[in-house]
Formats: sequence, C-alpha cells, structure tokens
Amino acid sequence: MGILDNKVVLVTGTGGGLGRVAALAFAREGAKVVGSDINVNANNETVELVRQADGEMTAVAPIDLTDPEQARKMVEEAVAVYGGLDVVYNNAAIQYFGPMPDFSVEDWRKTIAGELDIPFFVSKFAWPHLVERGGGVIINVASISGIIAGEIPPMIGHSAAKAGVIAMTRQLALEGAPHGIRAVTISPGPFLTPASDRDLGDNQEARDAITKKTLLKRFGKPEELVELAVFLASDRASYITGANYVVDGGATAW
Repeated sequence: MGILDNKVVLVTGTGGGLGRVAALAFAREGAKVVGSDINVNANNETVELVRQADGEMTAVAPIDLTDPEQARKMVEEAVAVYGGLDVVYNNAAIQYFGPMPDFSVEDWRKTIAGELDIPFFVSKFAWPHLVERGGGVIINVASISGIIAGEIPPMIGHSAAKAGVIAMTRQLALEGAPHGIRAVTISPGPFLTPASDRDLGDNQEARDAITKKTLLKRFGKPEELVELAVFLASDRASYITGANYVVDGGATAW
C-alpha cells in the first residue's frame, strides 16, 4: 500500500534529473504516472526505469510545453490514459542566466516562457479535469531565487519567473479551494542534477560559492526534494494549500 494508490499524477520534464526521480517516487507510492518531455528517448528511459521498479507509467513525448496547444494536447492525452487526473507536478522548466544589462531581451522572453508560461499552461488545461474529479493537487516547482537574490549565477530572468510561480500558486490555491483543488509551491535551493552539472562544469569556484551560502555546505540530492512532493500530493497533506516550501539546505536562513 502506498500513500498515492490509484492517483493519476501528471509530471512534466521526466526525461531526467528531478523529473525522473519524481516519477520513480510517485510510482513507488502507487500512483499511475503520466510523464512528459521534449526528449523522447530520455523520457522512454524513465518509463522503463519506473516499470522495472514495478511502477506504472505512460509517456507523452515529444512535447514543447512553451506552446499552449501542445500543453493542452499533453493534458488531454494524460487524462485519456487513465480516465482522469488527480495531481499535477509542474517540474519542467527552461531558463537562461545572465546579469543586467547584458541579459538579452530574447533570453528574458525565453526564460519567462520556459519557467512561468509552462506551469500556467499546464495548470490552466488541467484545471477543468481536476474540478471534474472533485478536486486535486497542483504542485509547482519554483526556486529560492523567487525569494532572495542570487549572485552566482546572475539570474535576473530566473528570479522574476520563479517569483511569479510562487505568486501564481497562491492565487491558484485561492481560486481552487471551492473546487477541492490544493495548490502548493516547492522552492529548491542548489541541487545536483544533470542540468546543474552541465552548467557548472569543472568550475569548482562557482560550486563552492553556491554551497557556501547553504548552512549544510553541500548541494541537495533529488530524492531530498521529491519526497516532500510525494507527501504534498497525498491525502495526508489535505490541510496544506497556498504554501511555499523551501528546500535549500538553509540558504535562505541567513
């Protein structure tokens, strides 16, 4: 018996990193997972890993979630697979970094589209299905950059977009409450993922500067984030909505 038995969970960005670990964790707790990603092969690898672990998962890929029509199509396909939808885990994001005034207008727009449009589109099109279900949960992954400024890397676009996600989630909670829909944000600090490893490369100075800001002096592990998501998606968290949970090793504590 898992705490998510028979719940249908839509997870975006399951081609790797935090999304892949989330899919495995949700499935472990009995959820029927529908994963999506722009990368078909990587998404299929996640499906295979979930099934090898005796979990249940279906893939919808390739999907470009910055396109509202593709986001709508993904949600409709997810609903069709299992006949409904209970949880939306908005994990997928595309971001660019750079300081003012060097941050280009193009990168600004791509970051807003990749980090704020995506969870809005997915939530918008999932909303009527959650209402029809009698309620559900929307979990949006934001960032501590939506709360505090960050020096390394410079993140003017990322900060603005993630602050928007946090604010949007509060509004979703308010509007969703009469329908039984809970909305919660998780704001991670520095985590080691394939994307962060790619961006940081061998720059040990940058890595040290990032972990120095945490109280625990290290990067987080994906499992340390997604276990919270599993709990928030479950009925055990039925009194939690409109909240923003910071998982950052203490980076925002000082």
